[in-house]
Amino acid sequence: MENSLTTAEALARLEEPFASKDVKWLVAATSRDSRKGRVTPYADPRAYTDRLNQIFTASGWTRQYNVHTVSPITRIRKDKAVQTGKVLVTCVVSIPGIGTHTGSGEEWADDENAMTSAEAQAFKRACSCFGLGRYFYNFGEIWVDIDEYKQPRQLPALPIWALPVNERRGAGEARANGKSPIYGHASVQKGPLDANVTGKIEGCRKDLGGLLYSNILRSIARVRSARDIPNQQVQREVLKWMESGVRGMTQVRCVAAEISEAEFFGILDRLAIRSLDQIPNFGVLAKLVKEMSEAQNGRPAA
Repeated sequence: MENSLTTAEALARLEEPFASKDVKWLVAATSRDSRKGRVTPYADPRAYTDRLNQIFTASGWTRQYNVHTVSPITRIRKDKAVQTGKVLVTCVVSIPGIGTHTGSGEEWADDENAMTSAEAQAFKRACSCFGLGRYFYNFGEIWVDIDEYKQPRQLPALPIWALPVNERRGAGEARANGKSPIYGHASVQKGPLDANVTGKIEGCRKDLGGLLYSNILRSIARVRSARDIPNQQVQREVLKWMESGVRGMTQVRCVAAEISEAEFFGILDRLAIRSLDQIPNFGVLAKLVKEMSEAQNGRPAA
């Protein structure tokens, strides 16, 4: 196991989302007019294998497949009755010291990729019992425009909670600045909310000012009120950005008390900030924190 991780640490690593480059989209259904498609995210089985190898090494886990067939079965394909069967696969994934889980998959035998598809389903379902790839089940229905080949004209952007830790900060900053598309909360599965977290989020408004507070809500959760955030996972993401903003504002106010008023208001003028409660987004706040820090250290702002 990597760096002698504890069981809890290993399971946490398994639950971490895949890199965005490894996530693909499948058109699972189309609208009656064939203009819209319902897409679902997934990752190739190789991404699952790579994660297991990374955490436990290639010799630190095993998988075993069992294949069964069922026939004859008649199915309707392209309005015609087809005599076929089904390929049924079970996959047992074992990680010494962690546990063993089983998943199953099935596919019509007349599909040329039947075995590959059924094995992939079984393997990924077994992995999800350990937490690997389980976050894909948290996505709600996502509909996009599709072309004449029933392919998405534009792929959805992954929500911040579905990105690995090393991708979240950059994506959050870009979205808070309005530089990239985000999911509306209707695309995310709704669930119970933590009233304590809601209170903490709402308590940040005074320190952030109405503009920045509202911008974070819209950019991260696509809502206008903290009480409209769809689930606890998004709540935690919003609170993280709110608290980061509060820390930045606290730093700004501390420096403002140390430098001259002329220098302070000069910085606000350069950044086109009318007052501290009128900061429009996280990007402007980051620039303000940088210039205030340079002013505090006696260096001219770039």
